[in-house]
Amino acid sequence: MTNSPVPPAGPQRVLALAQLSNSVGDGAYYTTSALYFTQVVGLAPARVGLGLTVGWAVGSLVGVPLGRFADRRGPRGTAVLLALATGLAVASFTVVRGFVPFVLAACVYAAAQSGLAAARQALLAGLVSAGERTGLLAHLQSTLNAGLAVGAGLGGLALHAGTRTAYLAVFTLDAVSFLVCAGLLLRLPSVPPVPSRRHGGLGVLRDRPYAVVALLNTVLLLRLPLLSLVLPLWITRRTDAPAWLVSALFVLNTGAVMLFQVRAARGVTGLASATRAVRRAGWVMLAACGVFAWSAGASLWVAVGFLVVGAVLQVVAEMGQSAGSWQLSFDLAPEGRVGEYQGLFGTGVTIARTLGPLLLTALLVEWGTPGWLLLGGAMLAASYAMGPAARRAAAGRVREEVRQPETVPVN
Repeated sequence: MTNSPVPPAGPQRVLALAQLSNSVGDGAYYTTSALYFTQVVGLAPARVGLGLTVGWAVGSLVGVPLGRFADRRGPRGTAVLLALATGLAVASFTVVRGFVPFVLAACVYAAAQSGLAAARQALLAGLVSAGERTGLLAHLQSTLNAGLAVGAGLGGLALHAGTRTAYLAVFTLDAVSFLVCAGLLLRLPSVPPVPSRRHGGLGVLRDRPYAVVALLNTVLLLRLPLLSLVLPLWITRRTDAPAWLVSALFVLNTGAVMLFQVRAARGVTGLASATRAVRRAGWVMLAACGVFAWSAGASLWVAVGFLVVGAVLQVVAEMGQSAGSWQLSFDLAPEGRVGEYQGLFGTGVTIARTLGPLLLTALLVEWGTPGWLLLGGAMLAASYAMGPAARRAAAGRVREEVRQPETVPVN
C-alpha cells in the first residue's frame, strides 16, 4: 500500500471515482437537506427528525437481505440498481409536499443507501484480493471526505442564495451523482454470483460471534454524531470558545482523513494487527473524551486549545478504528457471503447515526464531564472486547469451512 491518496489504476480507481461522484452529491445534500425540508417543503423540524429516523430504521433492517441478494444475484448489477434507486429517491424529495410522502421517500432512500453499501463491499471483495481490501477502503474513505468537502462547499452556496431554486439544484446534483456512480460501476468487471448455501432463515444473524463483533463496532461508531451534532452543542453551550470553531474542527477532521487515512491503514494486514489498531484507538478515544471535557469552564483560548487537541485525538482514533474494523469485517466473513455479512456490519453506522444523537446529547451536553468519561470508558471497553470476540468468530469460521455445508445452485 502506498501513501498516495489516489488508488492504483483499474477497478480500484473506478471504485474510487464512483465513491467521489456520490460523495460530492451527498455533501451538498447533507448541508442543505434540513433547511430544505423545513423551509421549502414546510415540515416541522420534529417531523423531519421522525421521518429520517423511521427511514434509517428501515434501512438498518433491509441491509442484510439486500446484501444477501447481491451475493446471490451478482454484486455489480445489484449495486447499479441500488445506485439508480438512491438517485430516484433523492429526486422524489423535490416533489414531496407532505409528511407521509416524505417518510416514504426517506424509507426508500435509506434502504437503497444501506443496500448499496453492502453490495459495493461485496463487489470490492470480488474484484480486489484480500490483502488489498483494507488499503483500498482507506483510499475510498479519503475520497469520501474529499467529495463531502467539495459537496459541502456547493451546498454552502445554495444556503447563501437561500432560494427554492438553489435547493432544488442541490437535490438534482445529488440525484445525478448517483446516476454517474451507477455508470461508473457498470464499467467494472462482473463478479459472478455465488452458489446458495443452506444456512437457515436467519442467515448471518445465526453467526453470533460475528454479530458480537458487529455490536462492539457499533459502540465504537458512537463517535459519528460527535462532530456533526454533539461538539457544536458542547462548544456553544458549555464553553467560551467561538461558534466558528465548529467549522474549523470539521475542516480539520476532513482534511486529516483525506491526508492520513491511507497511511493509518498501512500496518493493518490481518486479524492481530486489526485488533491492535482498534485497541489503540480505544485509548486515544478515551484521551479525546477527557480533553473535550476539560474545555468546559476554561478561559476562551484555553478552551479552544483543548477542543483542537481533542479533535486531533478524535480523528486519530477514528482512522485507527476504521482501518481495524474494515479488516475484521472482511476477514471474518465467509467467502460468497460478503454482501450479507457487510449488510449486518453496516447497520452499525445506521444505528449510531439514528440513536447516537439522542443518547450522546443527553450523556455529554446535559451531563457534562462524567458523561464524557463514561463514553470514553465504554469505547475503551469495547475496543478491548473486540480481540476475544474476533478470535472466537475466526475460530467459528474455521469450523464452518471444515464442515462445508451443502450448496444449492442459483436459478
